[in-house]
Amino acid sequence: MMRPKPTALLIDLDGTLRRWDPAVIHGIEVAHGLPPGTLHTAAIDWSRLMPVIIGDLTHDEWAEVIIADLTDQTGDEDQARAAVKEWESYRGTVEPGLLELIRAARAAGIKVGLATNGTDLLQADLRALGLTDEFDAVINSSELHIPKPAPEYFGAACQALDTPPGQVLFVDDSDRFVRGARAVGLAAYRWTGPDDLPYLRAALGL
Repeated sequence: MMRPKPTALLIDLDGTLRRWDPAVIHGIEVAHGLPPGTLHTAAIDWSRLMPVIIGDLTHDEWAEVIIADLTDQTGDEDQARAAVKEWESYRGTVEPGLLELIRAARAAGIKVGLATNGTDLLQADLRALGLTDEFDAVINSSELHIPKPAPEYFGAACQALDTPPGQVLFVDDSDRFVRGARAVGLAAYRWTGPDDLPYLRAALGL
């Protein structure tokens, strides 16, 4: 049986709608004398990341944990603090084709939600990226205290969009999160880049 055309779209932020340029992160590491990959690895280590994306730590507290880790590695707290401060000032860029798709979807009457494993900095990030008014709902793991790909996360997202799971299309760059969404009945597509846009437009009937 064919799945009905989606009436709601759920979009991931980091790695999907928001792009991070590895060259910028590498440049920060070089400028502060850190070995390549050190800052990125310290930031995304799951044991450090989980508490901040479920709201047990604030973004600022998470930054202090990263600084402490880098200080342990380099022996220079001032260097670590300066590197993290510059890293925090880089908030990424928006994927323009995907933003255009979001606007077209909403203009066609399709509800659009942002689904992110975010921190308490999310609203500030959305303002900085000019995305504050682009969604019908924002589902932030740090406010829910539940991260993707937990079934409860997707349940809350569908409830926020007032749409049954079978009518929601979820787009994310993480295969694990895509599989988690499918397991609870959402249509889900793994984002690999702008070449995916024609498929997504067709899936939404745009």
